[in-house]
This record gives sequence, structure tokens and C-alpha cells, in this order.
Amino acid sequence: MTKHVVLPNAFEPEFVDGLVAIFEEKVVFNRVLGLKITSVRPERVTGRIDMRADLVGHFAYHRLHGGVISAGLDAMAGLAVMAALGARHMDEPVAQRLARFARIGTIDLRVDYLRPGIGERFELWGEVMRIGSRVASTRMEFHAADGTLLSTGTAAYIVS
Repeated sequence: MTKHVVLPNAFEPEFVDGLVAIFEEKVVFNRVLGLKITSVRPERVTGRIDMRADLVGHFAYHRLHGGVISAGLDAMAGLAVMAALGARHMDEPVAQRLARFARIGTIDLRVDYLRPGIGERFELWGEVMRIGSRVASTRMEFHAADGTLLSTGTAAYIVS
């Protein structure tokens, strides 16, 4: 298993390992994307996608498919919601906090494609702007390995 960054006193290793297992193994489409989580914090989550031939959307330019970008941003925002919920409910056992994932669903997703996704690796992050009792609002970014901003996104999720 990959080593993940966790701030001291932020989350138990079992919680982070559980989130990673859900997102990297149990959500099969994230495996198809090759989505790997690199950091889980209550205020922001980060991940990466390595370029592969089966993710190409434009064969002549070797560009990443836009669907990979939008799905990656959606997944990162969902993970950010889970981290925010996990931080909000630290009084609950780890298994109970992880079970909250089953009630999360995308309500709305907007992606702005700013530059073509060309590169060998891509970095993504997601954060929660506001979380209420029923809906969470998020924002996300998709970067080339050199830090160039390629796409941005916002999304809303049902959390109840």
C-alpha cells in the first residue's frame, strides 16, 4: 500500500487507510482511472493520475480524455466530503465514519477545461467550501506535473 500523508492528530491511520481502500480499490472506476490518493487532510485531499495509453482522448496529440479529468475531479471532491465528514464526526468509531460514504452522491458537477491534458502525470486536489446537514459544496483543481493548471471544477454532493 502507498504511504499517505496525514497531519498529526488529524485522522487515525485506520480512517485514512479505510478511505484509501474505498477510493483506490472498492470504487472500481477509480481503479480504471489509476487514481491514487497522496494526501488526506480535513481541509484538503490530493491525488494523482499517471498517463496511460488507454486514457488518451485525442490520439494525434496524446491528450488525456476529458472524461478522465471530470471523473477524477468528481472523485477527489467526493473524497474531500468524506474527509470533512470524518473530521466533523471524530466522536464516532472509524467504521461508522467510513460508512457515511454510502450516503454521499453527486448532485451537480461543473468542470472548466482550461488547457489540454498533456503530460506523464497529473495532480488533483479537492476541498469542501461548505458542508451542511444535507448538501456539501466543493471545489477542485487538476494540474500537470509541473503545476500548470489544466482544469477546475465545482460540485455539490448530497451528504444526508
